[in-house]
Amino acid sequence: MDMLSSDKEIPGKRERNRMRNHAAILNSARICFQEKGYENTTIRDLIKKTDLASGTFYNYFRSKQDIFAALLTDFLSGLNENLTRSRRSAESTEEFIRRSYHAVYSATAKDPLVYELAHRNDRAIRDLFGSGILELIMMSLEDDVRAAVTRGILPSVDQEYLCAAFFGVAYETSLTVARRVHLHPEQADSEVDRATNLATALFKGGLPGLTTLP
Repeated sequence: MDMLSSDKEIPGKRERNRMRNHAAILNSARICFQEKGYENTTIRDLIKKTDLASGTFYNYFRSKQDIFAALLTDFLSGLNENLTRSRRSAESTEEFIRRSYHAVYSATAKDPLVYELAHRNDRAIRDLFGSGILELIMMSLEDDVRAAVTRGILPSVDQEYLCAAFFGVAYETSLTVARRVHLHPEQADSEVDRATNLATALFKGGLPGLTTLP
């Protein structure tokens, strides 16, 4: 009985150790990318920031590109999931706008460094995913805007321009959110609310005028 019990404990310890090492590498990457920039950071820099041997490091990631991809994939997958759920559950124009921007700014405030890194390294993102961060996020936005227009939540206007306008505000405003939250983490919630309220008021006030366009 004791032998069975000890056998079950070993995988648990190994898994915890694996998770701890994985997190240590990603944390070291965040620090190095922030201090030196993505292009100037080397694998040696990343290893120095951890207590891991180089052999252990390569058990988890083969290159800094793999690390960057892991950081960005986590960020984008969580963001897209929240965005899709928020937009598709909206029952009004204001809900669609407010929930969309709140999801974007909340994700940015939760991980401001990754958002900034993504904007600074669009070429690296294209090498990893075949698309830039704009294209990756715009894909789901276009589908949801099309569905909202069909449901009558958004006005029937040029959807390509409308998506570009939605995303342009989110893209630039999120950089400000990321910068402010990075400097003052304790203000994360208030920055998210402030940015969300501004974007919502901006589009809520301007969208009715679009119905008068030819």
